[in-house]
Amino acid sequence: MDLALDGPDGLRRRHVRHRHADDLAPRLLQAEDLVHGGGDVVGLGIAHGLRIGVNGGSLEKELLKKYGGATSEALAESALGHAALLEKFDFTDICISVKCSSVPVTMGAYRLLREKCPYPLHLGVTEAGTPSMGMVKSAMGIGGLLCLGIGDTLRVTLTADPVEEIYAAKKILLAAGLRQEGPNIIACPTCGRTNIDLIPMAEEVERRLAGCRKPITVAVMGCAVNGPGEAAAADVGIAGGKGEGLLFRKGTILRKVPQDRLVDALLEEIGKL
Repeated sequence: MDLALDGPDGLRRRHVRHRHADDLAPRLLQAEDLVHGGGDVVGLGIAHGLRIGVNGGSLEKELLKKYGGATSEALAESALGHAALLEKFDFTDICISVKCSSVPVTMGAYRLLREKCPYPLHLGVTEAGTPSMGMVKSAMGIGGLLCLGIGDTLRVTLTADPVEEIYAAKKILLAAGLRQEGPNIIACPTCGRTNIDLIPMAEEVERRLAGCRKPITVAVMGCAVNGPGEAAAADVGIAGGKGEGLLFRKGTILRKVPQDRLVDALLEEIGKL
């Protein structure tokens, strides 16, 4: 288990790691001595918050034996046990995080914690992997919990540039309906009605809107059937055709545009919103 001791300026001051719950209290006292030169644990509650971080790879041996492995129940019981030790010192400025590389186990643990404790929950799927699979696991685990109303903060972990983790987290929040900044781009799968090279067109729109902060829904559709019809709720969109396409807003067709001008026309219309 990890205990992250954060200062009022947001900087991490001390990181305490331990494997057995029985020695938590003296270690907390020691950490407080090192940071403040005093031994008053109650003082932690005034200036600092603690994150209780439980990882499926470092659970207590007794819990692994009790539950037969790193199960949802084992993760939740470990976190609640450490929270109870802090509560003995009247310290409740706590945030709890339970992480495992298994999405079902992680989600199950957070659902148990929501039922059994009042503390904020920091969501994450640890060791999620490379971006291709890590994004899927994070979206399922974190996004699924957020859609159930569970979670207060989140962290996406990928085997990639940390910048990619930020982008992934923002996309999860957008997909869950919890982030209103930036466009939500919808695009149809290609089918027999598609008469344009839809995939690079959708990618171009996404790339050119990377810096846009308008909370709008933008549709990039392959034909007139999927355009103003199925994407009628979009704020603005384009739909391909033979040599030309449609530019529309809220299901209403604005005009026909030559195919090689579709993306430019879409961006121009977005600029008017």
